[in-house]
Amino acid sequence: MTLTLRSSTSFINLNDHKSLKASDESSGTICYAQIKPTCRLRAKSSMQETQLLQEKTLMTAGTDGRREMLHALPNIAHSSNGSKVPVYVMLPLDTVSHGGHLNKPRAMNASLMALKNAGVEGVMVDAWWGLVEKDGPSKYNWEGYAELVQMVQKHGLKIQVVMSFHQCGGNVGDSCSIPLPPWVLEEVSMNPDLVYTDKSGRRNPEYISLGCDSLPVLGGRTPIQVYTDYMRSFHDRFRDYLGNVIVEIQVGMGPCGELRYPAYPESNGTWRFPGIGEFQCYDKYMSASLEASAEALGKRDWGRSGPHDAGQYNQFPEDTGFFKRDGTWNTEYGQFFLEWYSGKLLRHGDRILTAAKGVFQGSGAKLSGKIAGIHWHYGSRSHAAELTAGYYNTRHRDGYLPTARMFSKNGVVLNFTCMEMKDREQPAHANCSPEGLVRQVKMATKSAGIDLAGENALERYDTGAFEQVLATSRSDSGNALSAFTYLRMNKRLFEADNWRNMVEFVRGMGDGGRNRSLSECDSTGSNLFVRFIKEKNVKKTKETVLV
Repeated sequence: MTLTLRSSTSFINLNDHKSLKASDESSGTICYAQIKPTCRLRAKSSMQETQLLQEKTLMTAGTDGRREMLHALPNIAHSSNGSKVPVYVMLPLDTVSHGGHLNKPRAMNASLMALKNAGVEGVMVDAWWGLVEKDGPSKYNWEGYAELVQMVQKHGLKIQVVMSFHQCGGNVGDSCSIPLPPWVLEEVSMNPDLVYTDKSGRRNPEYISLGCDSLPVLGGRTPIQVYTDYMRSFHDRFRDYLGNVIVEIQVGMGPCGELRYPAYPESNGTWRFPGIGEFQCYDKYMSASLEASAEALGKRDWGRSGPHDAGQYNQFPEDTGFFKRDGTWNTEYGQFFLEWYSGKLLRHGDRILTAAKGVFQGSGAKLSGKIAGIHWHYGSRSHAAELTAGYYNTRHRDGYLPTARMFSKNGVVLNFTCMEMKDREQPAHANCSPEGLVRQVKMATKSAGIDLAGENALERYDTGAFEQVLATSRSDSGNALSAFTYLRMNKRLFEADNWRNMVEFVRGMGDGGRNRSLSECDSTGSNLFVRFIKEKNVKKTKETVLV
């Protein structure tokens, strides 16, 4: 079967033999070729108005006379030992528009078809709080997401939905801006302490401070109540899809949807890799909690402020009194502060996950939560960058086991990033060890008896990154991966070489993490090939064919 899609803008566009990229004025066309003459499906206006036109099969030969296969594979079945790792693909951040509609539906339709043919299990999408509840408290608009879920179902795919209670914009990979709901920002303008604050008084509007989790600061509701109502609205709107199409709900618990403090904000150049970041405990609610905890210990002075010697965002551990080799972090005071700071984060996660469990229990959908892969300064004694983010993980203390146990208590899958990274790829001065960090988290989840899922932290298309994920997915040390979500679907993913790597990767994950290269020649009669054939104009629009 051959599919042709026309769209003024598309996730999948072609321009030359190396790239699927076209100008904004071009129409992207994807063609699926088989050996026998088949039909062409022309997608118009999303999932409707499809036309069937008989035509000859499009095929080509490479310079050596062989056809090069790209998109399609034979159906990937579970391996005999049940070790298949399903692969999902994150959709663009702006999949649903500010108006609440599905963005570029015809392009999405074609992209989903390509993913299905590659053997991908499904997709992931952010359900942005700032879009769904933007018109006022408890006024929810799920229509754009409903259109997406129906389209995903028609393609026989699954979907993971993220309850995204954070803003989009200001972090790595953020390609659009979606702030918190306007009515929430109005509350913040009247009470700036509702958001995280650093020691310089800099406010961060990415996420509501966990310091006010249980206070009725959002129009008479607590933040936890607001999140719970949002999740219940989603559950009620999509109850017929939960467990069969919507197979996982990832619960956002902080910036970027991760359970952490916004210790390394990139907006306005505040933080740059590999800075240690800063503690985010200076809004009045966090300050009051710190003061009360110190007073309960009879150490009132410890509660007056956060550490005075913790340095600034872009310093290194040895530049500070707190994080240096034998610094304040390893004193009685340092241990008190770090236990309080990390403990607040754990309790915040527990509150939200307990609420999510109450909403989705019995729905058939899994619950998951995401932890950040903070791998820089992992080789130092203090693990400074992890400490400022709220993970009390040092040379002498496992900071991920308490988190894994909290996830276990709530029956939640732990999703972890930086699965694609290798130690040798990192700059020496940053003291990184993503591989060591992943091993530690794998062991923590195994000890806690919970599933571990993974993501790549940065956009990567090379075979080295895919091979690292394949290796990490196995259970050689700690937990094997229960699923992997690839970041992210965009035009670059569908460039010929990148797409070929992706297809090979999906096949390898289907074989339990074994790396089996995709044959360059189509000996099986499967469809979709690497070689770009030609480009032609039809009715003043470009058509390019991938065969």
